Amino acid sequence: MKGFQKYFFVLIITCGIFATGWYLSNYVNNKKINEIKDIQNKIAIDILSSETQFSLLEELSCQDLDNSILSQEIAKVADKINFSEQNVGNAEEIDSLKKQYTILQVKDFLLAKRIGERCKQTISTIFYFYGNKESCVDCLKQGFVLDALRKKYPTLRVYSFDYDLDLSTVRALKSIYKIENVLPSLVVQGKTVSGFKTVEELESMLPKELTNPKKEPLVGSTKKP
Repeated sequence: MKGFQKYFFVLIITCGIFATGWYLSNYVNNKKINEIKDIQNKIAIDILSSETQFSLLEELSCQDLDNSILSQEIAKVADKINFSEQNVGNAEEIDSLKKQYTILQVKDFLLAKRIGERCKQTISTIFYFYGNKESCVDCLKQGFVLDALRKKYPTLRVYSFDYDLDLSTVRALKSIYKIENVLPSLVVQGKTVSGFKTVEELESMLPKELTNPKKEPLVGSTKKP
């Protein structure tokens, strides 16, 4: 009888450990799912808000072109997606968000291009095609370079695209700009280059209006042009 009680208590303890583990696992999984849904809802609102701005920005005054209103909104969306990818880790949900973000970037580029043509101004752009750590060892480093450029030139538009994203828009971009499976790949002012590029190398490819803007003479200056 004592032996039976012993085994019975062992069984109860084992079941208790199993039940506790199952509960904790479900709790963690549900928490992650709720985090994903919460982030996804916030991003969905940001995307909807940004898309609404397209029709408004079509009427943008030429003198306000450098404000890059929509690009700033897109950057906020990118930050949320990066956070989700690193901290939540649900590949299917993140993939869906990336697709929405990618389409939004292309729409921003096309809008900026139209406004630039109407206002007869050069829009400085870089397309950045990246991959995961296994397929692109220099992509993280290239990302830091592009971040530095964006900080140095606030009106520079940098659009990032996941090379492996299963989206017709990405496939079209790769076809148009002849992007091969050599990452990182960049399209600077419409010119495609492959491999890691430094800040100095990219600056040499950007319009002079961006990197060396003409400075207005100081009021009261006697210096001749």
